[in-house]
Amino acid sequence: MQIQDKPPAGTPFEWIGGEPKVEALVERFYDLMDLEPAYAQLRAVHGTDLDNARQRLFWFLCGWLGGPAHYTDRFGHPMLRARHLPQAIGGHSIGIKERDQWLACMDQAMGETGVPEDLRARLRDSFFKTADWLVTRGVLVRKMS
Repeated sequence: MQIQDKPPAGTPFEWIGGEPKVEALVERFYDLMDLEPAYAQLRAVHGTDLDNARQRLFWFLCGWLGGPAHYTDRFGHPMLRARHLPQAIGGHSIGIKERDQWLACMDQAMGETGVPEDLRARLRDSFFKTADWLVTRGVLVRKMS
């Protein structure tokens, strides 16, 4: 990274604008998921009530972006794959379509909430790596210890 490539803030959490901006991003993400037909399969994986998902994603993203560790303070290590595995067992597995819808929905939410393009590009890459790792349909899911 060159000096001129340095982000304008110390952490992505600061760069995005702190808790108010993370909350706005999460709210828009779930609003879009709930409203847009393009995200119907993703929405189906989340059950009828999105309140719990909204809160947990907000807590998780705050810490993941380098801000307060709300999620880990409450629940410990995120263990994302293990926490998403019950969905696969319950018949709501995460496949390529759900992954791609999650990524598209998050990208749309980032665009609509004014996430700076430099940060948005970096987050798209990081989100893809994480979302791809959570795909449970079409892959052998081993018992996790």
